[in-house]
Amino acid sequence: MRITPNAEAEELRSIVREFLGRYGDTEAVYRELAGERGWDPAVWSRLGAELGAVTLDVPAALGGSGATFREVAVVAEELGRSLVRLPWFGTAVLAVGALLAAEGPVRDELLTRLATGPATATLAYQEHSPVTAVRSGPGWRLDGTKTLVVEGASAELLLVTAGDDLFAVEGDAPGLTREPLRAMDPNRQLATVILDGAEATLVGRADLGRVRARAIAALACEQSGGAAAALDLSCRYAGDRIQFGRPIATFQAIKHRCADMAVHVEAARSASLWAAGAVADGAPDVEQAAAAAALTCGEAYTWVAAETVQVHGGIGFTWEHPAHLHVRRAATSAVLFGQPHEHREELLGALGV
Repeated sequence: MRITPNAEAEELRSIVREFLGRYGDTEAVYRELAGERGWDPAVWSRLGAELGAVTLDVPAALGGSGATFREVAVVAEELGRSLVRLPWFGTAVLAVGALLAAEGPVRDELLTRLATGPATATLAYQEHSPVTAVRSGPGWRLDGTKTLVVEGASAELLLVTAGDDLFAVEGDAPGLTREPLRAMDPNRQLATVILDGAEATLVGRADLGRVRARAIAALACEQSGGAAAALDLSCRYAGDRIQFGRPIATFQAIKHRCADMAVHVEAARSASLWAAGAVADGAPDVEQAAAAAALTCGEAYTWVAAETVQVHGGIGFTWEHPAHLHVRRAATSAVLFGQPHEHREELLGALGV
């Protein structure tokens, strides 16, 4: 299995980083957070139309780029570095992943819809109460509650699981109620989705285990990128900050902190690349690779983000500095698709320990 990105993936990385660099300064992030949507529709449209970064691994015959999950992982890593607020994860990772795991004409129609327009979508699969589906004329009606739905409050299309079946629910469907959740990370929009006889269309069966592994792998890449960005912040500050007549980067305590952070960043990158490769290749151990990446990257990002605040000293605790955004995102991401002990138990169980 190839782990390291190829030349095409690195070229994509350069393009995405340059694109996000136009919008990813701290002031822009705060400005979008204060807006009604929390993200800029024009930036979202350009990310899809100009870069094709929303439907990278959708087949070209359906309007996508026909790439692999390795390219999706590159975009996830760069979005983690930039902290730009966009509905990319819900659409490009969760919704596209769920549809790619299904089959049939409805699935093809929805993938084409996502590939040809700046639509937003997400997957609702974590349950507060089991979702049931009953036939209603030519369609279906869903009842139940989903929680921790990424972009669930604003997505124009929701893909909802009921048992092993996948259903499509329009954002304005009767019987659908969405309640935004207040998360520690203001950049990660989460919601509870309540279905009370909501009108739905059956998409088909989907391998939800692999869909979850895809989501965890993409999140791990995002965490890896965030950890790398936090390390960069620390190193730049340590080189610029003068204390006792010299940069604090020359002090052994700071050098050791930054070196330890670099070790965590490299471990996270290795684990996330392994998981991304497993997803791209359809490896039989994909769920174990995802669990390992969740543990490694979650712990690395959390630790590096906290150390970034310490390296910066007092300014690192202020709202104006981006360090706290990394702390918030790291804490939220570490438990988004399962607690660390759950990933650890899954990994140990697969190893027969």
